[in-house]
Amino acid sequence: MFKGILIDKDDAGYRAAVQAIDEAGLPEGDVTVRIDWSTLNYKDGLAITGKSPVVRKFPMVPGIDFAGTVAESTHPGWKAGDRVVLNGWGVGETHWGGLAQVARVRGDWLVPLPAAFTPRQAMAVGTAGYTAMLCVLALERHGVRPADGDILVTGANGGVGGVAIAVLAQLGYRVVASTGRPAEAEHLKALGAAEVIDRAELAAPGRPLGKERWAGVVDAVGSHTLANACAATKYRGAVAACGLAQGMDFPATVAPFILRSLTLYGIDSVMAPQSVRREAWTRLARDLDPAKLEAITAEIGLDQAIAAAGELLAGKVRGRLVVDVNR
Repeated sequence: MFKGILIDKDDAGYRAAVQAIDEAGLPEGDVTVRIDWSTLNYKDGLAITGKSPVVRKFPMVPGIDFAGTVAESTHPGWKAGDRVVLNGWGVGETHWGGLAQVARVRGDWLVPLPAAFTPRQAMAVGTAGYTAMLCVLALERHGVRPADGDILVTGANGGVGGVAIAVLAQLGYRVVASTGRPAEAEHLKALGAAEVIDRAELAAPGRPLGKERWAGVVDAVGSHTLANACAATKYRGAVAACGLAQGMDFPATVAPFILRSLTLYGIDSVMAPQSVRREAWTRLARDLDPAKLEAITAEIGLDQAIAAAGELLAGKVRGRLVVDVNR
């Protein structure tokens, strides 16, 4: 038996509870992992509360991330004792996930835990930080360099935003952070933001084409914010879009793409190939200051995760929440 959050849905309704789970019920997979740490992402909050149809199969253990140690493996790439990280691949949606003490998964989904990170630090990074790194890599591949001008990071107080700011600043970029919590300006500057703007500047319907302000953008918000970010990106600039906190719509025109040769990169972290994942984790180990990571990290136990899910969706959580699944 092991402890985990189990979500179920039947005639009695939708519910999530921490309970003892029989290991015999674990799904198919060729690697069994004893989990040390997980984390609480926005998608996990939606799954636990049922506010969006994230969970596709019931019962389901939520948690799209985990870090731990291989207990058993029939996969050629892994052996007992290996330290591993998992992000995405439908875990916590269609396959039991990381908000538990044990997981059984396909070995092809795992990546090695970088030596630079403890399991707790890896989960402070989590899908949010790994996605932020994918956005940075997209801007770099496009050719955006620090000398080209400011980089806008939207949703700056979220997990993606915090890691993006820290990494970009470490790499020498001047970062402008957009947030709906102006009281957090000093915190964002401590992470590396050179300037903080109110999200109201970007959140309402805007002009099809605005003044050129950004050489590149990391956007975790979507909707009007993404449209306005595109409208104000410099000629031949790039926008990396990875989130939809404001909405799934994109109320924009083709003007920035045609008149300024803008490129919009869609960033998917869930199904990214192994080569991309390993590159992102290698770069995070090199380019993310552990002290700045700790500054955006708070810790909770598994028993607190259900209540924290609601707070996360309500925008009351700054940065990253790591979950100690063993308390």
